[in-house]
Amino acid sequence: MREVVIAGYLRTAQSRSRPTDPSKDWFGRMRADELLAKVMPELVKRSGIDAGEIDDFIVGCAQAVGEQVTFGGRFSIFMANFPYTVPAKLVDQQCGSSMAAIHMGFLEIATDNADIVMVGGMENMSRVPMGGATTDSGLAAPNLALFTAPEYRHWEMQTTMSMGLTAQKLLSQTDFTREDMDKWALRSHQLAEKAIQEGFFDGEIMPIEVEQADGSIMTVKRDQAVRGDTTLEALARLKPAFNEGHQITAGNSSPVNAAASAMILMSKEAAHAKGIKPLATIRSIGFAGVNPTIMGVGPVPASKKALRKAGLEVQAIDFWEINEAFCIVALNCIKELGIDPEKANVMGGGTAIGHPMGATGIRLVGTLARVLQEKGGRYGCANACIGGGQGVATVIERTP
Repeated sequence: MREVVIAGYLRTAQSRSRPTDPSKDWFGRMRADELLAKVMPELVKRSGIDAGEIDDFIVGCAQAVGEQVTFGGRFSIFMANFPYTVPAKLVDQQCGSSMAAIHMGFLEIATDNADIVMVGGMENMSRVPMGGATTDSGLAAPNLALFTAPEYRHWEMQTTMSMGLTAQKLLSQTDFTREDMDKWALRSHQLAEKAIQEGFFDGEIMPIEVEQADGSIMTVKRDQAVRGDTTLEALARLKPAFNEGHQITAGNSSPVNAAASAMILMSKEAAHAKGIKPLATIRSIGFAGVNPTIMGVGPVPASKKALRKAGLEVQAIDFWEINEAFCIVALNCIKELGIDPEKANVMGGGTAIGHPMGATGIRLVGTLARVLQEKGGRYGCANACIGGGQGVATVIERTP
């Protein structure tokens, strides 16, 4: 198998989606595919390649309905004005969609079926909210028999389809408390704000000019949901977000967001031939299925698989990016794998930065690669839980 490197990474800022009031979302007037179409050409330019050299383009999107339909990924090629010779495909693995795109691109290159693959991710959760309701047309329509027929009762679809209820069920199976989750959320916001002030995210965010609801033009260049001034007391006052008496709140969960992300994967040989210094080398990938009513456990078996394939122990990993769909997911992963908490989400996590589902996987891996470069770590692991009961993970090694 050939070695596969990350030759470039770029994303938009992540806005704070407001499905009931898009005017408060910095990207409320921009479609997800428009965001991605701005990032793709700029990443090609910064990476030092020609778009015509791309052997495949793989885009991840969790709610590919309505205006987020991709026509097999080709709409992104058209909107970026890439050559028609670049093939494309769409992958939906919900919260792991764009990390799954990385996995597919990795396999294409490792098996010598491609030299250069671009992967992308997109989601605008103001314009296409969870559940698939859209501003124009197109709805997600799961088979209602899953909810009503006796032979499917064991899937507990009322819990399975509500991510907040799955997080609450996971919490109930651990020794963690509401205060533990709120403390982790506070840490996430504080670290993300610190990273913003120190300019870390400037190295991965492409500023975009966007018309706002009042007609003004705003340059969006920072993540909207980060609240550096939040306090533990403020988080403790928040009411349960899903059911009365529960401990999962808006404060210890990720917000909904809009964003796009993209990454260039190359064979090591191709990068060397072009004089490109990669960010990192992909060492292994992992994926797993788990009980869908506690989908938040997914990162644990996925990470174990990726570590096993890389021939590494948990202690060998210098930094982790664990998607904070809910704080309990990160806390559970840290406990179950025996991770040093100070090695996890050191620039803040999804509780603060956000979780635009289809764009998140690339954000996790890309940010991790930059953390390794910034802090001189060797190995990193990025992972995420996935609605429906899955997990994904990617192990990377910093390129010296």
